[in-house]
Formats: sequence, C-alpha cells, structure tokens
Amino acid sequence: MADVTITVRKNGPYIVSGTVEVRDADGNVYPAKETVALCRCGASTNKPFCDGTHSKVGFQAAEQAVRGQPRSSARRGRPGSDRPSM
Repeated sequence: MADVTITVRKNGPYIVSGTVEVRDADGNVYPAKETVALCRCGASTNKPFCDGTHSKVGFQAAEQAVRGQPRSSARRGRPGSDRPSM
C-alpha cells in the first residue's frame, strides 16, 4: 500500500494523507503535516492550501478522471493529441 494517498473531494480540495514535503515555486518548504488539503479551485487566500473558499465561489470540478486515455496526451492535457496530424 502507498505511503501517501491523494483523495479528490467532490467540488473541493485534494486531501493528501501521509508524510509529504510541500514546496513553493521558490523551493521554500512549508511546515510538514500528516494531512493537508490542497486548493484546486484557485480562489484560496492560503494557496497552495485550501481555505474553504471553493464552497463560497461555487467551484464545480470534473466528476471523474477520463479513463482509457493514452498517458502521453493526458500529460499534455489535450484530448486527442495522440492523433496523427494531417
């Protein structure tokens, strides 16, 4: 079993459980916690952590990951990008 688990909350944050190190864009480390909630709505005033603002702004996330999509196009975030160009 994995030492770290990431759970997607419906229309809410990513819940990261386990020992992880969170760093900002400059490489500064945030104080370690066993469980953290990471913002995915973009409206938190405490980024990268969730502050509950998603419920105030009406954030609605995709319900499920797209299954069966080739990994290469999923990484690029462009559906259908694995098709040959014409």
